[in-house]
Amino acid sequence: MRNFAVDRSAVTVALVYPMQGPAGIFGPTCELCAQLAAEEVNRSGGVLGRELRLLPVDGGASPQLVAAQVAALVSLGVVDGVAGWHISSVRQAIAPRIAGRVPYVYTALYEGGERTEGVFLTSETPDGQLRPAMQLLTRERRIKRWFIVGNDYVWPRRTARAARRYAFALGSAICGQAFVPLGTQDFSGVLRCIERSEADAVLMLLVGNDAVRFNRAFARYGLAARCPRLSTLMDENMLLAGGAGAGEDLFSAAGFFASLVTPENLDFHGQYAARFGADAPPLGSLGESCYEGVLLLAALIERARALDVRSIEAGAESVSYEGPRGLLQVRRRHVRQRIYLAKARGLEFDVVAQLTS
Repeated sequence: MRNFAVDRSAVTVALVYPMQGPAGIFGPTCELCAQLAAEEVNRSGGVLGRELRLLPVDGGASPQLVAAQVAALVSLGVVDGVAGWHISSVRQAIAPRIAGRVPYVYTALYEGGERTEGVFLTSETPDGQLRPAMQLLTRERRIKRWFIVGNDYVWPRRTARAARRYAFALGSAICGQAFVPLGTQDFSGVLRCIERSEADAVLMLLVGNDAVRFNRAFARYGLAARCPRLSTLMDENMLLAGGAGAGEDLFSAAGFFASLVTPENLDFHGQYAARFGADAPPLGSLGESCYEGVLLLAALIERARALDVRSIEAGAESVSYEGPRGLLQVRRRHVRQRIYLAKARGLEFDVVAQLTS
């Protein structure tokens, strides 16, 4: 690790986001959205009267390597907090190593159940995101048999277990599942399994470029015409990378879509375009979550008037902030928010419903 100087004139946050691997596809948007939030905070006076600075850390490396880097930054006093989007296996490696030492805002949708001291979560969990999406599609499309395809780590596997419960309660069933390593290139075997299963729909729990490759293969195999797909991790960058033909009958559930017509979202688009230009990476829920994370971390520290984790936790229930997803509040260290279902239309998502949990 490089030598870092401790600067007490600033509040420094380790921004952990993927710069490589399957999730690297939306890393650039994560970085720019976090930067936009930090600049906004600093224009309003910073945090505790100090400048808020971001220190990038590659969250796409191996979980233990990322955790070791973050823990070292915390131990050396270089960073006062941690925020960012990274997969759950990275979070599970980081959280115990910095528990109670600095506040940690995790911005990725995840499987639920995180209780580590000092960890706050801005994004969706299956009960509020997947369950109502499955309920709506099951009813509208008369789905009886779901097939699950996901990457082989904690978020897809635990979410799949939740999906099995939801399907049972809705009178449908999980007729098959397949978990593949991160970075999988060939989905032909999975597609044959889906075809043999006679599934009515596919629940897709794949990350970044893995989802892009699966969607392309799914379309080439001819399954899109008979089998809708639902993803809880699918943003505009991934849709664009897949191409228009890969998005037929593809649904996504999330707390943010670039196409949402709200005053907050329109303002966010304007700020993003003015700051980074027309050629900036497309906005999507995964990158935008890093904007939310920086705003939440600043709000938590400001409410506590301290960087101490216990002081921050003591005041967290009264914390609220306003961002592209509207006015949001913290409850039990999770941010509660509206969730939407959208359908791919070419290279964009069209929001078709607001979900109720």
